[in-house]
Amino acid sequence: MRVLLIEDSARLRHLISETLRDANWQVDSFATGEDARHAMSGAEYDIVLLDLGLPDEDGIETLGSLRKLGHEIPVLILTARSTIDERIVGLDAGADDYLVKPFNNGELLARMRALLRRPPQTVMPELAFGNLTLNLATSLVNCGNEQIFLAPRECAVLEHLMRNAGRVLPKRRLESAFSEFGDERTSNAVELAISRLRKKLEYFDTGLSVETIRGVGYMLYESNP
Repeated sequence: MRVLLIEDSARLRHLISETLRDANWQVDSFATGEDARHAMSGAEYDIVLLDLGLPDEDGIETLGSLRKLGHEIPVLILTARSTIDERIVGLDAGADDYLVKPFNNGELLARMRALLRRPPQTVMPELAFGNLTLNLATSLVNCGNEQIFLAPRECAVLEHLMRNAGRVLPKRRLESAFSEFGDERTSNAVELAISRLRKKLEYFDTGLSVETIRGVGYMLYESNP
């Protein structure tokens, strides 16, 4: 197994690398986010250990850039940032686990083994289609640098449409999603949310449209590709 360790402290890089090599892991260690991205462009890794206090950028930025590039690799954050809010930020940014320094080496290895037992999946803190992005952690929607304010039902519809962009999304799936809001699964509720969302996409000149496939469902597509 090959590990990418991103840690700015030379002493900690050495100590963690020794621990991993003693456990028969191969380790490549770097001090900056830029060096880590360069390494990932030319090598395959099984897991990333990421410090947040890097000299060239915040580790959250490093994590975000890895996820936006489509890397599915498990990421375990190693940091002194210990508050609940800081943990939430790291996990919402796409980390798979979070370990606060100082930590026990045995626990580090156990958490790494646990992450590698999980089936691979793409971590997507954001959905993107065309020039529209939806942050799954905050529900904020942006078209370029402009924020679009959506009601909760509209945001829920947009998320489902973006996850199925370019494909027809059956209407019954949207009706089922609305039950999470405690509403009856009525066609009118879905149609109203679609109508409002469609108007906002047009008003903010997103270049996206929602097509109604009568009797089947809806499809999000680029009207101005």
